[in-house]
Amino acid sequence: MTTNKRPKVWIGVISRAHVERGVAGGFTQVCHGRRAPLARMHPGDWFIAYSPTTELGGGVRLQAFTALGQVRDDVITQVDLGGGFRPFRRAIDWVPVRPVELEAVRASLEFVRDGGWGLEARRGHFEVSTRDGEVLRDAMLGRSPSAGVDASTP
Repeated sequence: MTTNKRPKVWIGVISRAHVERGVAGGFTQVCHGRRAPLARMHPGDWFIAYSPTTELGGGVRLQAFTALGQVRDDVITQVDLGGGFRPFRRAIDWVPVRPVELEAVRASLEFVRDGGWGLEARRGHFEVSTRDGEVLRDAMLGRSPSAGVDASTP
């Protein structure tokens, strides 16, 4: 059975250092390794990493969208990183992009216009509109804003 369901677009709030590890390993991990946020995503959905800082719990303030990828499959894995930390991960097919500072696209994003998106960001993982996904994708790929995009791209 084929569905014409449009892929959703998700944002994960992740330090740049952790994004880089995920991109290198072909995965994402959000909300300190919780499973539930990853389970909300489906194969074909788009995932955008927003990095408020360069390092978890500190580092340099960054406030940039740092990675873009598509959820590969339905599999959620758990890994043992030692010390009792066993986070869940989801496979992502990452797309080569350039980081885009929030300020460069703020005026074009619906989800930040009302100023209340900070509450969403504190949760660490949230859905945004397809339109906002298109704005971010175009900026991260260095493209002019699109006028109509097929359903397979954010």
